[in-house]
Amino acid sequence: MAKSKILYLCHRIPYPPNKGDKIRSFNLLKALSEQYEVHLGCFVDDDFDYQYVDKLAQWCVEYKCRPQKKWRAKLKGLTAFLTGQPITIPYYSDVQLQRWVDYTLENYQIDTVVVFSSSMAQFVDKPQYSKLHRVIDFVDVDSDKWRQYADNHGGVMRWVYQREHQLLQKVEQQYCERFDHSLFVSPDEAALFRTLMPAVLTPKIQPLLNGVDVQFFDPELPLATAEFELDKPYIVFTGAMDYWANVDAVRWFAEQVWPGILQQQPQLHFMIVGGNPSAEVKDLAKLPGIVVTGRVEDVRPYIQHALLVVAPLRIARGIQNKVLEAMSMNKVVVATAMAMEGINAPQSAWLRQTDAAAEFTGHCLDVLAEPVATIGARQWIIENFTWAATLEPLKQWIRRP
Repeated sequence: MAKSKILYLCHRIPYPPNKGDKIRSFNLLKALSEQYEVHLGCFVDDDFDYQYVDKLAQWCVEYKCRPQKKWRAKLKGLTAFLTGQPITIPYYSDVQLQRWVDYTLENYQIDTVVVFSSSMAQFVDKPQYSKLHRVIDFVDVDSDKWRQYADNHGGVMRWVYQREHQLLQKVEQQYCERFDHSLFVSPDEAALFRTLMPAVLTPKIQPLLNGVDVQFFDPELPLATAEFELDKPYIVFTGAMDYWANVDAVRWFAEQVWPGILQQQPQLHFMIVGGNPSAEVKDLAKLPGIVVTGRVEDVRPYIQHALLVVAPLRIARGIQNKVLEAMSMNKVVVATAMAMEGINAPQSAWLRQTDAAAEFTGHCLDVLAEPVATIGARQWIIENFTWAATLEPLKQWIRRP
């Protein structure tokens, strides 16, 4: 029996799954391809990813990947100040992708659309598509992220972020009203969104949790170690280092926590591992003991050989893949409450949580001084966060009634 067809729209090419949103969008793509012939529309915003475009044929019968230059997208985003829209909408608008979406829906028997990220809903938020079965994976409450940004900035940027928060929240409500299901990365995100929406919309709002590829993030696998020297003991932070929340996290750690650790452990290094480090992150490499790697081919060796993993996020939305991956590698994690939101793992010897710099320093030093004998992190992940288990509910939501 032939598979039904489905349209899947992503704001970023979902392969390779090497950063937070792409890990989720890729695993959704894999799950969809098991039941459907997938027509994928997306943007490519990193030249590094063009080498992977043809890999999409493994999961898609058709794919349209539009280049997105950040400077051009930002210019389009500025038009929002003339139209009264949130910046997000014109930032992701694209005439050619819209034409492809229209052609695909007109010429193929597609009655179900899955949209990844609110920024992509605009392509099917049209009267002629109102009878389609439309599912939107908001992932996070993006509008609240902009509120957090506003709270942590001053001057003009505070006004810009506050404006984006208010306008995007209105758009999120419109999409929730018009689409059949609204999905979020955690029960906490879904609960927050319900508080922002009219009560009549709450049945549409559901959590669809992230997971971990536990076969890939397996501490028993033999992994290459040539990219760094193992004779340097270190602790590690992983993440996309052009993402402001990650930048803020490592800056706070470097300024408020790291000096206290280094004073007691002068031989130790702090490795910041992730692509596209901002100028602020690169400057941290000037501080004693801090190493900024930039993009690496495989993050797993850096996690595997670390003495512990830190997740000092002060701004976050959804579930932090970096925490799930570290736990799957059976590492001790020291994190802030924001980094652990939505994961709800029990505090233990292998998972320590605090928002206070002095306590964060103390937790790290305790682990370094007396390594944890038995780490139950991986087993907890296997029991709670495999992709097969977390994505199982997706089947009922994408099935047309």
